[in-house]
Amino acid sequence: MRVGLHALGIGDGARPEVIRAVATAAEAHGFARLWCGEHVVLVDAPASRYPYSADGRIAVPADADWLDPLLALGFAAAVTDRIELATGVLLLPEHNPVVVAKQAATLDVLCAGRFSLGIGTGWSAEEFAALGVPFAGRGRRTDEYLTAMRTLWTDDPASFTGEFTRFDAIRVNPKPLRGGQLPIVVGGNGDAALRRAATLADGWYGFNVPVADVPARIAVLADECARSGRSPEELTVAVALADGLPEHLPRLASAGVTEVVVVGAPPPAPDAAVAWVAELARTWVCPER
Repeated sequence: MRVGLHALGIGDGARPEVIRAVATAAEAHGFARLWCGEHVVLVDAPASRYPYSADGRIAVPADADWLDPLLALGFAAAVTDRIELATGVLLLPEHNPVVVAKQAATLDVLCAGRFSLGIGTGWSAEEFAALGVPFAGRGRRTDEYLTAMRTLWTDDPASFTGEFTRFDAIRVNPKPLRGGQLPIVVGGNGDAALRRAATLADGWYGFNVPVADVPARIAVLADECARSGRSPEELTVAVALADGLPEHLPRLASAGVTEVVVVGAPPPAPDAAVAWVAELARTWVCPER
């Protein structure tokens, strides 16, 4: 079972000395991947419901530092050599897909092919409004952007015509090291996210999922794969657990989970952050010790 760490980019985890400490310690202690999420803006009293908590509220204060995940992972890439990197997740419909394709390819080249682009559709209508992007239709926009980006990574020159974006005979370089096969992971716990993962992506990232719910979610993913003529084994399944313990790892592996993602906030001092990562590794990466 692979174990990832979602701990960069927010609050104390946004400080460069803490990013360096966490990233290098995570690599040294055997974590498989570093995850970093995104919100461009937060508001003090959102009317939108946060879908990953029982009370519908995000735990991150609106005034907390929250780094751009591609830039934060670029910093982490520069201080590591082996550990994989992933956005968990980048809110794709809020962005220009040509720019995201360029940024993702750039990061993939700079980290020597260690990058996976995790994407989501977003949940905050207030955030979309601040960015001037319609909240309605964001699922269709996401699907189209994914197809457009694959085209940009594969074709040179590239052309695409869709409902939300179009370009004709353009060259966007560099290409990812795996070209159009740069791994795309879809985040989100609902059926729409699972359908998107099965039809358009290379993996699924479930966030704050109760252990008891994981098998049912993976069963839906398998059904969607079957409808799309794909084998579920073609997809990676990463899950950040709401209530998981190390003793759940064998059961989760049997259910089809390929990576458990530990979510946490590092302490502010670099030395303490290194010790924090080491303790997480003793608990999750090598729980038998």
